Amino acid sequence: MFLDYFALGVLCFVAVFLFYGIIAIHDIPYEISVKRNHPHQDAIHYAGWVSLFTLHAIWPFLWIWATLWREDRGWGFTKIQNEQNELHHEILKLSEQVEHLTGKVAELEVIQARKDNSTDTQQGGEH
Repeated sequence: MFLDYFALGVLCFVAVFLFYGIIAIHDIPYEISVKRNHPHQDAIHYAGWVSLFTLHAIWPFLWIWATLWREDRGWGFTKIQNEQNELHHEILKLSEQVEHLTGKVAELEVIQARKDNSTDTQQGGEH
C-alpha cells in the first residue's frame, strides 16, 4: 500500500517536473532576446508558446532568431553595408572618370576631324 502511494507521488513529481521543464525550455529564446534587448522580443515569446503546440519543432529557429541580434552590432550586416557604401562611392568615382574620359575622347575626335579636313583641303588644293 505504501509503495503504491510512493509510486503515485513519484509519477506526479515526474509529470510536474517535465511540465515545468518543458515550459522553462521553451522560454530560453525569449530570455536570450530580453538579455540582448532584441527588437522582436514579443514575437519570439509568442512563437515560443506556439512551439509548445508544435512539439518544439520551431524552437531551434527561435533560438537562432534570438541569438542573431546583438545590441552593439544589430543583425551583423553593418560590415556588409559599409562595404556596399564604399563600393557605391567607388562606382560613382569611376563613372565620373568615364564621363570625363568620354568628353576628352569626343574633343580629340573633333580635333582629329578638323586636322583631317584641313589636310584634305590642303591636298585638294595642291592637285
